[in-house]
Amino acid sequence: MKKEAVVIGYSGHAYVVADLLLKNKISLAGYCEKQKKTANPFNVDYLGDESNSEVVEELKSFNVYLGIGDNKVRDRLYQYLRNNDISLPLLKHPKAIVSKYSEIGTASVVMAGAIINAISKIGKGVILNTSCIVEHECLIGDFAHIGPGAVLAGNVNVGDFTFIGANSVIKQNIRIGKNVIVGAGSVIVKNIPDNVTVYGNPARIK
Repeated sequence: MKKEAVVIGYSGHAYVVADLLLKNKISLAGYCEKQKKTANPFNVDYLGDESNSEVVEELKSFNVYLGIGDNKVRDRLYQYLRNNDISLPLLKHPKAIVSKYSEIGTASVVMAGAIINAISKIGKGVILNTSCIVEHECLIGDFAHIGPGAVLAGNVNVGDFTFIGANSVIKQNIRIGKNVIVGAGSVIVKNIPDNVTVYGNPARIK
């Protein structure tokens, strides 16, 4: 039997995660936030602040999912929760297509319509957003975010914490560094170094 689930965060991205849990017939026991939210679209209980030691103990009874869009915040929460022996499973939409010859790390989420092809390796805490395509032999680092509709051709390498904006296209064999922001709709045809923002067609460093 699947454990009940708890979502960390309760807005924006967390709503999509909560909806995905329900689509997978996983019961949603509640959410954690710094403060109780006035909006409660899924009509679930507020369990408290996840940094509270009593709440952490309660979370050990659940599978916990990170409803946090910010890559660095997601990393921090992941490390904190894992250090407290909290279970953070992979979550996949039933209409995602994921090759059995690919690898996806714990605490990652694969949204509706996403396609992950053979021999790709995805790190932990990654968001593979709606209808993105990750082609064969891609390597995506930890706590990256591949935006809706983005296309990574074969053998693309994306560094840790990098954000690929919606509907961007990455040419085959390209290497994108860590902590990079790729603006929506960009076309990447050259390797990108760490710690920069790029956008445009072809994309250039801002």
